[in-house]
Amino acid sequence: KRNIEALNGSVHVASEQGKGTRFRIRLPLTMAILDGLSVRVGAEVFIVPLLSVVESFRPKPHEIQTIVARGEVVVVRGEHVPLLRMGHLFGVTNAEADPGRGLVMILENENQKFGLLVDELLGQLQVVMKSLETNYRKVEGLS
Repeated sequence: KRNIEALNGSVHVASEQGKGTRFRIRLPLTMAILDGLSVRVGAEVFIVPLLSVVESFRPKPHEIQTIVARGEVVVVRGEHVPLLRMGHLFGVTNAEADPGRGLVMILENENQKFGLLVDELLGQLQVVMKSLETNYRKVEGLS
């Protein structure tokens, strides 16, 4: 109840003997609940939307290649998929450098695939997302 109230929501409980109990949870419309995968990169933890994840695997050394004008790719069943190192994207200094010791998550968005290299998959969870106030909408790197 405290967590929901902290999000400016409310919980109403109504019990009727012989019928049961009804819980009604109200959250502001500016929120959404997202199913996600919790991943670790260095000492940082990130949430990746579960709907975007196609698969994840530990790559073998020959599956990571560098192609001129395309950069780093991971070969998945003969397909060359662009590879992004999450540690580099977010400036995490102690991220795993060896792709063979990390995990590649294949993500798909609008029919485009890419691989995301993370250190460890922590688990699945639900995250409540709330839009930021007007003051923070134009802050670079904040989402």
